[in-house]
Formats: sequence, C-alpha cells, structure tokens
Amino acid sequence: MILYIAEKPSMARAIAAALPKPQQKDTGCIRLANGDVISWCVGHLLEQAEPQDYNPDYKRWQADHLPIIPDKWQLKARQSAQQQLTILQKLIKQADQLIHAGDPDREGQLLVDEVIAWCKVPAAKRHNVKRLLINDLNAAAIRQALKQLQPNKHFVPLSTSALARSRADWLYGLNMTRAYTLRGKLAGYQGVLSVGRVQTPLLGLVVRRDAEIADFKSVNYYQVQAELVNDEGAGLTAVWQPSAACEPYQDSEGRVILRALAAKVQQAIKGQPAEVTALQQQDKKHYAPLPYSLSALQIDAARAHGLSAQQVLDSCQQLYERHKLITYPRSDNRYLPTAHFAEADKVGRAVAANMPSLQAAFDGANLQLKSKAWDDSKVEAHHAIIPTAKILSAERLTATEQKLYGLIARQYFMQFYPACCFTDTKAEFRLAGGCFVAKARQQTEAGWKALLPAKINSGNQGQHPVNDNEPPLQHSLPALVVGQQLRCSDSQLLEKQTQPPAPFTDATLLSAMTGIARYVTDPQIKRVLKDTDGLGTEATRSGIIELLFKRNFLKREGKNIRATIAGKALIAALPPEASLPDMTARWEAALNDICQRQLSYQAFMQPLTDNLHRLIVQAGAANPQGLGAGKPVKWPAKSTKQRQSAKGTAGRPAVKKKAYRRSPAAQKVSKANIATANTQTSV
Repeated sequence: MILYIAEKPSMARAIAAALPKPQQKDTGCIRLANGDVISWCVGHLLEQAEPQDYNPDYKRWQADHLPIIPDKWQLKARQSAQQQLTILQKLIKQADQLIHAGDPDREGQLLVDEVIAWCKVPAAKRHNVKRLLINDLNAAAIRQALKQLQPNKHFVPLSTSALARSRADWLYGLNMTRAYTLRGKLAGYQGVLSVGRVQTPLLGLVVRRDAEIADFKSVNYYQVQAELVNDEGAGLTAVWQPSAACEPYQDSEGRVILRALAAKVQQAIKGQPAEVTALQQQDKKHYAPLPYSLSALQIDAARAHGLSAQQVLDSCQQLYERHKLITYPRSDNRYLPTAHFAEADKVGRAVAANMPSLQAAFDGANLQLKSKAWDDSKVEAHHAIIPTAKILSAERLTATEQKLYGLIARQYFMQFYPACCFTDTKAEFRLAGGCFVAKARQQTEAGWKALLPAKINSGNQGQHPVNDNEPPLQHSLPALVVGQQLRCSDSQLLEKQTQPPAPFTDATLLSAMTGIARYVTDPQIKRVLKDTDGLGTEATRSGIIELLFKRNFLKREGKNIRATIAGKALIAALPPEASLPDMTARWEAALNDICQRQLSYQAFMQPLTDNLHRLIVQAGAANPQGLGAGKPVKWPAKSTKQRQSAKGTAGRPAVKKKAYRRSPAAQKVSKANIATANTQTSV
C-alpha cells in the first residue's frame, strides 16, 4: 500500500482528484480502489515541548532558570491534532511505500519528516520515502508532478535547516522573552515583553524610523528655475546646478541653503541668453517586471489597494486551496519553469473567462514572446505565483480575492508584452556664467505598461526626482542643437524645506523586510544579504507584523505604522544586536547554507547557544523604563521548593547558582541534541 502524506486536507483532496476513481472517504484519509491511501497533516501535528515538559519548575518564570537549554530535545503532539496523528501512525505502519507531499518549502519538508520520525519508521522504509513537489493544485499539474517523484533523502538538508530554525527560535525567543518580561515586571510593566530574532529587529526598524522623524530638523533650501524660449517661442524649464564655488553655502546633499546666493542667481539670469552647451539623447527600454513572489505581491497590493500583508496571504490561500485559481502562494521565487510556457494559451483563456475585464490584455498578448521569467536555472522548490488554467467566474470571489487575482493575472500577461520604449533627453545650458539643466522623457512604445491603470502609467513624466538639484522630467523638449541660443524669459526662486523620512506603511515595511540589506551597517553582512531572502520568510512576514500589533508594540495611524510607548521602551532596553537586523541576517544566511550542505546543524547551534548566555547576563542588568502599565499578567505563585533552590538545565539535578549564571557544562550543545537532530532529519 502506498501512503501519500499531504500537508493539509486541501492538498490531499487535490491529489485525490488527480488519481483514478473510485475513491472512498474515510476518517482522516481517502482510500483508493487499488488499496493506496491519501492522508494528511493539519499543519504541524507536532510542536516543540514547553519548558515545563522538561522540568515542572520551569512553569514559573524565574531569572535563575535562564537560559533554559534542553539536553535532549522533545516534541509533543498538538492537542488539537492528536486524532489525526493517531490515524497517521496506524497508516504509516501499514504502508509499504511513503510519499511525502508537504508544501515545497523548508517548513513543509520538516512537518511531514518529523511525523515520519515520530512514528519510528524503520530505516529501510525511511530510506525509500519519495518526495512529491506540488506548486499547482490543478489535476493536470499534479499528474505531472506524480511522474517526477524524487527520493526524499535528497531533501534532508532542507529539513535540517527548518529544524535548526525551529530550535534556535525556541531557545532565543523563550529565554529572551522571559528575561526581559521579568525585568519589565520589576519596572512595573505587567505585560509580556516578547523578543524574537525577526520580530524584534523589525520593531527596531520602526522605532528608529520614528526617532528619525521626531528628531528631524527641517532646513530651508533654495532652487532656481529658468524658463527658456527659442526663436519660435517654444519653451522649457531648466534648473540651476551650483558650481564648486558654491560648496560653502550647500548642505551635505548639495542643496543651496543661502537664500541670498540663490536670489542673486535668479536676478542675474533674467532676459539673458542661454547657450546649449551639451545635448544627450538616449533610447531606453524597460522590460516587464517578473511575475510575483508573495512579498512582491503584498507590496503591490498594499500600494494599489491598501491591503495588509496578512489580508493578502489569507486571500491568496483561498485562491490557491479553495478556488485553485493560482499556483502556490507562499513562494519566494519570481521565475517560471520553461515547461509552463506551453500552457500560456490555456492559462490566458481561463483568465479572460474568469475576469472579462482582462480579455483585452489577453488579446494583446504575444504568446510567442518569452520574457526572462522563463528560466529553469532560477526555479528552486517553487516558482512564481501565476494564474492556473482553472475556469471559475470571478463573481464567486470576494472583493479582495478579485483584486489579487487581477494583479497576479495582469503581471502574468506582462510576460507576453514587449518592453516599454522611451527616449531620455538631457540638455545643458550656459546662462549668465552658470550651468542649467533640463530633462525630458518621451515614451515611444507603451509595451507592457499598456496593462497598467492610467493613473500609474504616467512614465514618471512631470515627477520630481529624489535628488532635489535634478530637474523634473518634462514630457518633451523643443528641437535643440549644441551652440543654439535661447533666451531666459522668466526665472523663479523656489524656497523649499527638507522633509523627514516618511513613516512606514504596510508596503514600505514589507519592502524594508525584503530589502533589509539597506539597513545593515556591516559591509560583509550587507553583501551576504543581497543574496538572501531578507528579514523573515515569505510565509512568516505577515504573521510577524500582525504579532507586533497584537503585542501592542506597533499601532496604526491611518496608513502609517508607528511604534507604541512599550515598543520604544523595549528597543531601548535591549542590546543593539538584538534589535538590529544583522543577527537575524546571519541566521538566515546560515540556514540557507545548511540547505546547500555548506554548514552543519552543530556549526549553527553551538555559537548561538554560546551567545545566548551572554545575552541573558546582559538582560539581568537591563533596566526598562517608560513602559507604561501594559496588560496585566497573572504570575504563578512561588512554591516553597522554588524559594529554597534553583534548578539546572532540563533533565539535570538541581544546581544552586546565582541569577543569570550557568555552569560551563551547560554552555555546550550536547551530543544528545545533535543525535536528535540527525534522527529527525535522516529520512
């Protein structure tokens, strides 16, 4: 008997739909006519044991217990999943062949692997487990995947990476949260001060941005614009570019801060001739953006429709699992396998049928045109999020689901449109001894930008660039040649103010998480981060943001996201390394190295536990201030036994010690830990 183990019931039903009938539904499984069975997990059926499962004394939060580091790691069945775990145990024992059908990411790999390990599957049987990788829940795609089963043992590094991440998060989050919550209680805060390797650096980003805004001192600066006309009366706007002689009167960004200087230039150029000294014209192309990863979709959905990251993830799960209108949504990849290219016509027709408003987009697509998105070498466990060939009227979708399906489908159609072509022109003028510059951008072919809403497809024309000394892009410039004489018909002195950085929004906070390298100071780490996924993963970012709101560390002010009093106080109390992205960046890089077989489990865990002891000592000296009252927490009563003695690490005899101190022996990752890691991932 072959047993397929899916990650969730919806995946199991999709697999069943791709296999021969008849079939029989049973408790916790689907039975096929040939005797094979499809069963499922419900996410993680097993979870990390609680501290009190290692030692009952750990139920009470005490400083002298910290750090808690298990000698031998334990998993336990989730209470709500006990029935399904029992069913799987029985089926796994009966099966001759196991097929792992978890989601195609490291968590999906681990959650089925840990069930197989929990059931103590014999080594020979575990060695022959096969891996089914599914990105698309449509029956045709699943049938194709069933023809491409791989040995599950090839994915041991992926599972080891997830296991290391799970244990490291448990160690760091649990110990740091207890340590700072206890310090916060001494300061009068009756709430939980949650600390995590991703959530806290994310909170730190917001706190530091808020501080930059609060401390910002606006400064006036000045810009001179010249209105130039040729002999035929055609005009353009040119902007003064201060020379090196003006540097004493400029700020660090090159903006003129002395009004008298700018006023003198403005008066001097009126009515004066302006000679064209340089002229550059360049034809350029912007190729279509790649199809969406989850983070890219969340960012665009926040900008276009004001949707939060969690709303996007939840609705995409519905589009994937319930409606089967899109491929796997928790993808961090923006490329497509070349085999999918042949499905373009079928997918396009389905999209047009589902959402008639996109019929014109499909009609205008050149299905013979292959964008750079089709690249097998850049597709890993999963590919970009695209529509499927499923036909289902959009009227059956919620308003949010319709918006997201429209975004995903439009981005997919862009892959079959030509580049957007435009011409950039830059003209330099000599006017009253000074240099003035005018720029224009003229779109010559809309290409894929024809699919954008009119309010977005403006080609940047008329927009001011980031550099305030640069001129705004104009629609076009009159015909010019070097040496040509124009006249300054008018001039303007513009008084402006420097602006503080903008508060984070859903879109910009997600963008900061994916582009976290911008916020890292260490050049080496910055280089590493450019090749990693950023802060958190595609699957966890939305949940992390929501957690910070639930913990009352973040709040919303309209579309802006700001830190609360408690959030600011927590960051102030923590050592910088806990609130900067550098540490979690190193973690993600190391976890990726484990996936690539370039780093061992032990080499990742040992430095982490060594560092944890130092952090706990620092926590003992922390003095959180300005937290406010917080939400009340009921603290367990202190037992007589706990008052008389402190306990050592999990499973060890009681050892008397001072708060925030541990014996040298407790500072090593035990061989039992590593053995457990090997057992749980050797599938």
